[in-house]
Order: sequence, then C-alpha cells, then structure tokens
Amino acid sequence: MTVLRSILLFVLAAIAEIGGAWLIWQGVREHRGWVWIGAGVVALGAYGFVATLQPDANFGRILAAYGGIFVAGSLAWGMVLDGFRPDRWDVLGASICLIGVAVIMYSPRSA
Repeated sequence: MTVLRSILLFVLAAIAEIGGAWLIWQGVREHRGWVWIGAGVVALGAYGFVATLQPDANFGRILAAYGGIFVAGSLAWGMVLDGFRPDRWDVLGASICLIGVAVIMYSPRSA
C-alpha cells in the first residue's frame, strides 16, 4: 500500500507541477492572460505541498526520484494537450528515468 500511495502522490505532484507550468506557458506565450498565469502559480504551490505527503522522509530522495516522474510526465502532458509525438529517443530517455525512479524509491534498504 505504501508504494501505491507513493506512486499516486508522484502522479498528483506531476499534474500540479507540469499543469502549473503549462498554465503559465499558456498565459504568457499564448497570450491567454493573468487568470491562466494565476492558476499556474496556485498549481505550482500545490505541487510543493503534495511532495511533503510522500511516505519517505528524505527530501533529496523524493525530489531526485520526482525528477524522473517529471521527465516522463512532461512528455505525456505534451502528447495529450499539445499534440506532441515523442520519438524513440524521447521514449527511451523517459523509460530510463522511470527505471531510476523505481531504483531510488522502491529498492530494499536496511533500516
């Protein structure tokens, strides 16, 4: 159950952070205005809180592992919302990152 909770929190963090950055991008680069930018700032703030809910207490480990989630999630976000089509190198790189997440977060450790 702890691993499932951790994965769900990583997904929620990715939605908040990537979504927040995307909203700001839309507000600035696509000229959608301050409401989009403000929503992005709120979402980015929410990301900061979600990360604190991870079961592991080590800040560095959580943020290092989340980096891999961010890479894969950013590509997925681009596919769903912007019509981006990753090439094989994008997929390979994201896969390597997700393997890194699994090693960092879910490898057995001695207490």
